[in-house]
Amino acid sequence: MRKYAALIVWALFVLCWSCQPKKVEPANVGKIWKVRTVKENGRLVYTEGATGNVRPSYALFRLDLTAADQVIFTDLDGRRLTGTWTLSTDNSRLILENLTPPPSVTSGNIEFYVSAPPTDNQLLLKRTNESRKTGNTVNEYELVPE
Repeated sequence: MRKYAALIVWALFVLCWSCQPKKVEPANVGKIWKVRTVKENGRLVYTEGATGNVRPSYALFRLDLTAADQVIFTDLDGRRLTGTWTLSTDNSRLILENLTPPPSVTSGNIEFYVSAPPTDNQLLLKRTNESRKTGNTVNEYELVPE
């Protein structure tokens, strides 16, 4: 009987140990990012270096995440916003908070889904809600280091 009890305790220990959540390492996104391509509601409207862009003003877009907690965000209209940034614990969302001046119809926050694991050369983002500046479209950004 002791043999079975020890076996059951060992099995429970192994089961509990193997079910521990794996720690997600924070993604290294601390760079100044610029746009390579932008899609609005799935339609390509900007490609870096192209001459026939629907929205050439995306050349102004910058996302400066070089400070550990401060963001400088320059949108397609050239307006510069400052605030704080965080990544969700699972690296699936990039959250810009307390932006000043606050973007239109927001509480000073903009949130993006991280569409794929970031690399040193690429950051893929998708707005979690519509952008009024682009006619209420949901925008997808392929960003590259500046």
